[in-house]
Amino acid sequence: MKKLLLVFVLIFSQLFFAQTAKEIIDKNIEMSGGLTNWKLLNSVLLQGKVILGVKDEYPIKIYQQRPNLTKTIITISGKDTAIEGYDGTKGYAMNYATNKLQVYAEYVPESFDNDFIDWESKGFEAKYLGKEKIGNIYCHKVELTKNVNKNIYYFDTKTYMLLREIKKDETLDYSDYKKVGNLSMPFRIESSSTKKDGDFVMLMNRIDINKVFPSNTFKF
Repeated sequence: MKKLLLVFVLIFSQLFFAQTAKEIIDKNIEMSGGLTNWKLLNSVLLQGKVILGVKDEYPIKIYQQRPNLTKTIITISGKDTAIEGYDGTKGYAMNYATNKLQVYAEYVPESFDNDFIDWESKGFEAKYLGKEKIGNIYCHKVELTKNVNKNIYYFDTKTYMLLREIKKDETLDYSDYKKVGNLSMPFRIESSSTKKDGDFVMLMNRIDINKVFPSNTFKF
């Protein structure tokens, strides 16, 4: 009887946590603008500056367009330089050893939407991991798993905004949320990794959505 009761408790706990994780993700989507508005988002242009290391600071523009087109441009000595992107067929990244942009056959473009938009239909499993503090802010901790890929997300328990995302080799912190149209977007993104050579802080001063980009925008 005790064993049977334990089985029911375990099953109920798993259902509760799965439901809680779904509720938290749904609440984030709702509070940040709503699923319909996120799905109506077709393009984004982020403009600001990126800080590398302690003093290296460059103007930056990031173009993104459905389904996975992207181009990142930084300005060095007054000259715009494309450093990474995907044109729909090939991926590009700057080879800093040769200081030239080159094609990378293994380049994997990221989805235009984040993983937790339609996470169930994408094949992810969600798990609630409890609450944890980031600084002085209590966060709901949610894990999304697909095959061997596992990401952990931290959502503010009061606002439900995403504050942290932990990937395999990178941790991203999001803050300074502002309204862009009907959507709430972070204007500060900080990245840190185990290697430390790719750490950066990105500060946005402008975000434009649903702009129609020229046809050559994503050419390299």
